[in-house]
Amino acid sequence: MQTTASSGVKRGCLALAAGCVLLLAVWLGGSSSEALARTEDRTSSSAEPSPAATQEEGKDRKRDTKEYQLSRERYEKAVAYSRVGYTLYFVSVAWAIVRLLLLLRWKIVAGLRDFAERRSPRRVVQGLWFVPPLLLLLGLLDLPLRIYGHHLSLVYAQSVEGWGAWFGDWAKGEVVRVGIGLVVVAVLFPVMRWKPRTWWLYFWLASIPLVVFGVFLSPWLLDPLFNQYRPLGEKHPDLVRSIGILAERAGIALPPERMYLMLASAKTNELNAYVTGIGASKRMVVWDTTLEHLTPDEVLSVVGHEMGHYVLGHVGKGLAFALAATLFGLYLAYRLFGWVLQRWGGSWSVRGPTDWAALAVLLLLSDGLGFLAEPVANGFSRRLEHEADVYGLELTHGILEDSREAAAHSFEVMGEVDLEDPNPPRFIAWWIYSHPPVAERLKFAHDYDPWGKGEPPKFVK
Repeated sequence: MQTTASSGVKRGCLALAAGCVLLLAVWLGGSSSEALARTEDRTSSSAEPSPAATQEEGKDRKRDTKEYQLSRERYEKAVAYSRVGYTLYFVSVAWAIVRLLLLLRWKIVAGLRDFAERRSPRRVVQGLWFVPPLLLLLGLLDLPLRIYGHHLSLVYAQSVEGWGAWFGDWAKGEVVRVGIGLVVVAVLFPVMRWKPRTWWLYFWLASIPLVVFGVFLSPWLLDPLFNQYRPLGEKHPDLVRSIGILAERAGIALPPERMYLMLASAKTNELNAYVTGIGASKRMVVWDTTLEHLTPDEVLSVVGHEMGHYVLGHVGKGLAFALAATLFGLYLAYRLFGWVLQRWGGSWSVRGPTDWAALAVLLLLSDGLGFLAEPVANGFSRRLEHEADVYGLELTHGILEDSREAAAHSFEVMGEVDLEDPNPPRFIAWWIYSHPPVAERLKFAHDYDPWGKGEPPKFVK
């Protein structure tokens, strides 16, 4: 359903969230778009027994979950945690821009460039001396806010990851970011020198295979760096068979060897499942925490939602949207790039578009444009998530005893465990929510009944 950004590496349908952000921001910025405290992207655990109690209640008797309800204590915690998360998100965006402006204005970026140029006259060697220090410096400047975000998750009993493990994940994320950054810069700067007026187009064309290759390799190379995975059938053969029944009805090939269990409980108690990869790397992942908190029918409801992403081609649509948005964003960056350099380049000691110091200017533009494009990308993502909700309800209809109740109650449990905001401000939901608010999803699941109205279902006939 929803994914966590605790490792700094987006999982699941990565392109859906990245669609609005320039390629540079996705790969190099590592700032506001990973932000710290999004309500739809955070680790969680509950120190209270209420989620487990809710699970047992769901097992023992039938329910009619009409709306998202929390106890007064959980309600107050959910509101407080969500609101501080919203604030932290916007603070992180502002800091991402301010830190780059300060580094440019104080000529720290120019100093890094001069240092790199003194090391060697060769551009390749200069890049090795310039890019990693710049990216690591940006990561260190972001670290206090990220530490505060993890501190909040511990205070609100949402994370179970100790500080040692957390810093280890942060360090691994920085190494990955620097490595990918070197690849991107190795493509970007030669293209800018070769085609100074149309570099944005040629770089975009070069980025297509890089993005596709990255999505393909992520389940094999990146995800295992941050979490442990086991074949789902090792301990849950019954669930594998049930998922196989859903896959057969959906008309997709999902053999048992492509079903995995993620040992999320080492870091979080958040409930989740996701699809990831393309081609040979495509797989379904269920978190162990999901199996701990939800009934078997509720787990299959979550899986049905994820199968909707498969069948409805959301990974491909997300990639297409991301690439189209990246093309538009790169063009805007190109148009603004020259103007910014002409206006402030001299005071920043940036000599021109292919100067190493100009990379910081591109990152500045990427952060700003990416932030402004957030509502567009998240609106697109919410649409796909709603489609997957519809598909999951239709797929499980007739297979589960009460598919609508299974979906509605799973939303209630997930919202309670994750301290989901019961009533997020409309502007906040529009700007930063990649999923519809949990209260809306629960109500829709409860009310969706085309069969009872004599209407044809939308996706699963």
